[in-house]
Amino acid sequence: MRIRLRRRRKDQFQHAVDGSMSLLEHLRELRDRLFKATIAVLVGFVAGWLLANMALELIQRPYCELMHEIAANPGPDWQCPFVQLGVTDTFVLKMKIALWLGLIVASPFWLYQLWAFIAPGLHRHERRWAYWFVGIASPLFALGAFAAYFVVAKGLAFLLQFTPANVMVTLEITQYVDFVTNLMLLFGAAFEFPLIVVLFNLSGIASAKRLLSWWRIAVFLMFLFAAIATPTADPFGMTFLALALSTLYFAAVGFAFLNDRRRERAAPYADLADDETSSLDPAAAEAGTDAVERSEPVELPLPVDSPEPVAAPRPFHQRYDD
Repeated sequence: MRIRLRRRRKDQFQHAVDGSMSLLEHLRELRDRLFKATIAVLVGFVAGWLLANMALELIQRPYCELMHEIAANPGPDWQCPFVQLGVTDTFVLKMKIALWLGLIVASPFWLYQLWAFIAPGLHRHERRWAYWFVGIASPLFALGAFAAYFVVAKGLAFLLQFTPANVMVTLEITQYVDFVTNLMLLFGAAFEFPLIVVLFNLSGIASAKRLLSWWRIAVFLMFLFAAIATPTADPFGMTFLALALSTLYFAAVGFAFLNDRRRERAAPYADLADDETSSLDPAAAEAGTDAVERSEPVELPLPVDSPEPVAAPRPFHQRYDD
């Protein structure tokens, strides 16, 4: 009895990898991925709406703790001095916080949908490096956001100490939340800078020695970027961001040295220029001798005799037997 085995069908990822999908199928897949990602963000938005008040209290904490310390006699009924200028300001603010939380909560799912659409167009080694980059980029962004939260507390303490005693400090709630969230996004994005340095080294654009030789220019540009991009006027935030970026830059250069050493072990002559000669025998090159022996002279060929004249053939009408 013959047993017929069912042929295993290719999954959608493998179907896209082998290049057999048409343009219409790619567009249909993009539509499906966007629809699934949108549903995930909407579900995350609902969860973010439930967590919005908790997140708002966490954002307000640096300012409220500082104002509680500044207050002369804070009683048990003391409230954080915020003001609302518009009727719908707090409602829009809560929706904005819920949307940000929804993007964060649903990020594993919609990032997977994005990756599932892009990954088939990459080579295997490119996908492997992408896994490493995404795995490192997420903690770096979280570290930058946490550093920004720390800078907000110190920056407010520095700026509000110049307030006269007869001036009452009351911040507008939406402007304060936008200020804190923008600072967290700025620090989180800035902390991704070492990945660009590592990418330059992995792609062969710049070696570790060249990156190290640029450290003065890099540090100057980091302080310049911190001075322009930091929204606070206090020197603490600018200095903290610049020093953090400089530390991450030197950490990326250290990784570049390790990568160059690994690359030299795998391919000793990979760092040679196209017009630079290399020895076939490294031991002979170090000793200063020629590894290729000189060949013996070859005898010259004998001269060719001059051709003898050839008799012309008889006419065609004479080519017959008598």
